[in-house]
Amino acid sequence: MEQLNGAQQVVRVLEDLGVTRIFGYPGAAVTDIYNELLDSEKITHTLARHEQGAVHMADGYARATGEVGFAIVTSGPGATNTVTALATAYGDSIPLVLITGQVSTSLIGTDAFQEVDTMGVTRPVVKYSFLCKKPEDIAKNLRKAFYIASTGRKGPVVVDIPKDCQNRSYFFDYDPTSDVSIRSYNPTVFGHKGQVKRAAKLLCDSKKPVMLIGGGVVQGNATQEIMTIAKKLNLPVASTLMGISGYPCSDSQYLGMLGMHGLYEANEALHHSDVIFAVGTRFADRATNKVSKFCPEATIIHIDVDPASISKTVQAHVPIVGDAKTVLNQVIQALNELDAKVNPSLYAWWTQIEEYRAKKCLSYKKPEDVIRPQEVIECISRLSHELNLDPYVTTDVGQHQMFTAQYFKFETPRHFLTSGGLGTMGLGFPAAIGAQFALPDAKVICISGDGSFQMNMQELAVCRKYNLPVKVFILDNSVLGMVRQFQTVFYDRRYSATNLDGNPDFVMLAQAYGFKGIRISKREDLESTIKEVLLSDEFTLVDVITDINTKVMPWQRANGSMVDMMLNEEEC
Repeated sequence: MEQLNGAQQVVRVLEDLGVTRIFGYPGAAVTDIYNELLDSEKITHTLARHEQGAVHMADGYARATGEVGFAIVTSGPGATNTVTALATAYGDSIPLVLITGQVSTSLIGTDAFQEVDTMGVTRPVVKYSFLCKKPEDIAKNLRKAFYIASTGRKGPVVVDIPKDCQNRSYFFDYDPTSDVSIRSYNPTVFGHKGQVKRAAKLLCDSKKPVMLIGGGVVQGNATQEIMTIAKKLNLPVASTLMGISGYPCSDSQYLGMLGMHGLYEANEALHHSDVIFAVGTRFADRATNKVSKFCPEATIIHIDVDPASISKTVQAHVPIVGDAKTVLNQVIQALNELDAKVNPSLYAWWTQIEEYRAKKCLSYKKPEDVIRPQEVIECISRLSHELNLDPYVTTDVGQHQMFTAQYFKFETPRHFLTSGGLGTMGLGFPAAIGAQFALPDAKVICISGDGSFQMNMQELAVCRKYNLPVKVFILDNSVLGMVRQFQTVFYDRRYSATNLDGNPDFVMLAQAYGFKGIRISKREDLESTIKEVLLSDEFTLVDVITDINTKVMPWQRANGSMVDMMLNEEEC
């Protein structure tokens, strides 16, 4: 054992756990930890320009790699500024750990300067939280935090450390070999054998099956197992928003995203299916439309690591709790034992699905005088593939997010980083920074809107300081596009607070930070400019002036079934 003070233990535990990059913003309550970080040869600190941005960077780092992201902020406003980012990670089951500083234990409860009940504030939006009441708690709580964040249904964990617990004036034992043991926390890994066999038999006998993959497939690294089952039984595969990249978009068995702005063929196939094999999805409202009308003829097999997610909204007929990758391997074994073959009935099912596809629900018109946002995404996607870039793509939330989900062809898991559960404007840019730090040789693209980008555009300074080659494409229509779309259709074009008067000149903004900024306002400049940017090794911001009136289509009718859809703007 060694004698280390609290701050030294923080750094040593992080080193022992393999943390090499942390994102943060210092303050008085964490100065001891920052002092010790100076001496670490294994950990590099990235200074964000806002605490929310720091945690979003850790989030992007975690999404891109599957590792636990890590951030550190001070007490009071430092901690409260992270709540949106924590809730974002919690909604999408992203593993990260956040250290927050706290006032000294003797001052807790006295309304001291920069005191806030961090555990109380963050409890609803984290998987777990710790308050280290004495220095001896630090090492064990940090280890528990990483274990909890990275197992079961993954998520963010907060460790609140009072100032006096970090103090360098006294030392105590540090045991680097201590094991993590949490008696009340034992996530289920293996699925129930009987339920697994039942699921395998249902898949073999099904005449109109659909596999539905959610974010749990991506977070659980289960793409290969999904493909094995899909190919073995010739199953169509649909995904939720968070499941995108969990199955190659170019594969002929992939139907695309389902739900509110999902593809016609995906929604129709789900609605008319007789068995839905759902893996790692919560059946959220944007995926199901009205639950009472959801897929009335389907027997639902639901695999999820979180027992609370099963039958929470949609009743599962065959519930299986367990790790996605592990359970799917059990299913593969069960199929092999059954000597499973492709059901001949599926040929008729695929004929029906091809009729759904013939609708070409993503087709759109291209007026001569404006650039449609869809064609921007299509161009970035096509050129990325032609240039063999396989980029990591982050988005914010709004129309550009839905267009990216519909039109960008993702082939590799973890290459689509977006906020599905909370729907956070402001995630995209700092998440791209986190992904670029994690994968310095990768091509990282942020697709944002002019409203979303302004939520965390101060992080341009991070790209400048660390010379990050992130590519930012702003689909600039000078409005809050998705809200305006609702106002157009449901509020008789009464546009309230959606016109973004006073937007900055984004090209000049990039130049103010020492970067190259480009504006595209003509269709004929689109392809050549995007190609130039994608091939560049430098940070570039591209402001693309897009049509103000374009709507995201298809669009489900509210309170309907999966097939109650508007397919084009004329139906709105």
